[in-house]
Amino acid sequence: MNTFHRSVLFLAVGAWLGGCATASHAPPPPSAQVSPPTPPPAPTLQAEASVPAEPLRKPAPLETVLQSNPQSPIVSFRLVFHSGSVDDPPGREGLTALVANLLSQGGTRELSSAQLLEVLFPMAAELAVFPDKEFTTFSGRVHKDFLPRFLKIFTDVLLEPRYEPSEFERLRTDALNTVRNTLRNEDDEELGKVGLDALLFRGHPYAHFVGGTVQGLQAITLDELKVHARRVFTQDRLVIGLAGPVDEALKQTLTSRLSALPATGAPAVTLPSVTTHPGSALVLQKSTLSTAVSMGFATSLRRGDPDFFPVALALSYLGEHRQTHGWLFQELREKRGLNYGNYAYAEHFIEQPGTTFTRPNLARTQQDISLWLRPVVPTTAVFATHGALYYLDRLIQQGISRDAFEQTRGFLMSYTRLWEQTDQRRLGYAIDSLFYGTPDFLDSYRKALEQMTPESVQAAVRRRLHPSALSFVFVTQDAPALVAGLTAQAPPPLSYASAKLPAVLEEDQAILRQPLPLRPEAIEVLSASTFMEK
Repeated sequence: MNTFHRSVLFLAVGAWLGGCATASHAPPPPSAQVSPPTPPPAPTLQAEASVPAEPLRKPAPLETVLQSNPQSPIVSFRLVFHSGSVDDPPGREGLTALVANLLSQGGTRELSSAQLLEVLFPMAAELAVFPDKEFTTFSGRVHKDFLPRFLKIFTDVLLEPRYEPSEFERLRTDALNTVRNTLRNEDDEELGKVGLDALLFRGHPYAHFVGGTVQGLQAITLDELKVHARRVFTQDRLVIGLAGPVDEALKQTLTSRLSALPATGAPAVTLPSVTTHPGSALVLQKSTLSTAVSMGFATSLRRGDPDFFPVALALSYLGEHRQTHGWLFQELREKRGLNYGNYAYAEHFIEQPGTTFTRPNLARTQQDISLWLRPVVPTTAVFATHGALYYLDRLIQQGISRDAFEQTRGFLMSYTRLWEQTDQRRLGYAIDSLFYGTPDFLDSYRKALEQMTPESVQAAVRRRLHPSALSFVFVTQDAPALVAGLTAQAPPPLSYASAKLPAVLEEDQAILRQPLPLRPEAIEVLSASTFMEK
């Protein structure tokens, strides 16, 4: 993109942001003025609590999920290790992810990193890795005509890694750039999410960024990395997935090769309980045009709990990821033009690239429920935060109307079919089910949907969703102004550049009276340039 086009794009974005709702920078037309709101009542704040760590189930070493489809020409591999950033030693944050990336990209004993790409390209084969908090997934996909050659390469990356010092330095530099440049400077939305992890799980192994901290990455040596690989990528932590034109013979060949991995390594990390700090907030200050808002709380609610499915329906109704029917989307974006989208999640969510779905194999012992407001004009951030709380509170207090419930249920009956549309995703869900103890998870979800009622959903919501448990993360430029707005007795009213229906303006007053469950003394302002430094 040349300089002119970049400038045009910049101005267009700025104009779009400026054309939406604002607070006080430009006087609105008289018809759009609203009267000062009544101060909100004092918020109800939840006391500190503890979220216990009920361990996930432990499949047998090298347990294999086989999904045979002889008509398919594509063979899919999915190796899921119960190993992730929770295994990073203190002071070496990012080690597990760096190991995984070096294994998948750094070459094998036979092939350098460049040769690995040259060999995979004509096969149009896929070899990828995704590390997370508790799990690391190596995935592969190839046409059956190239199966023997790919099988050896795919297993060699684990069994015979090259460990080239230059590749180690290249990937470490890449990881450092991800923290210093991408996370801190380029991606406010991701920064907010990583900030929420750090806030909700402070003092817990989930707290640090999966990709590592600056000082942690700088301290890692290649020798340490080699040792760590043999400690965490072991047989007893591995579940194997195979799909496509696969059979018992291929399963035997693959498991035989992978039996060359160490049988055991480091003991599994015993996760502690999460001590929650409701009402806390982290404001990450940086140069940015907008304000990103994330909020959530740690929870023991996870797949397998009877309340999981009804809460998932309720939060889909409130804000299914990147779907336009969500209540938050309709109210905050469509009616008020605050931003691009607003979403809610019943478990930790990381988008699968190229889709609107979550990645599989993000299983976690302790989960988080979160709301995500895509960046807003800074002067509307306080209103948007009150708005999210207002609609969440109404969901809890009033439930879902029969019509909306039926629409959401019908949507999910079909949408969940899309979640299992590829071999990799079907394998992922099947493997997750081994750890959660939820066989046929998506079928169970659809069966549960058939049994739900608006009343049963509201009962589960009231048991599991508590606005007073929320903590908040903001990414913004003017932190003092934001904090002043968040703690103000009378939040600033919203103004619009165009006329709004009286019902919208009236509801705005109710939104501003919605108390924010924030403790002023628990609001921390931190320069984004120092975030995830150590």
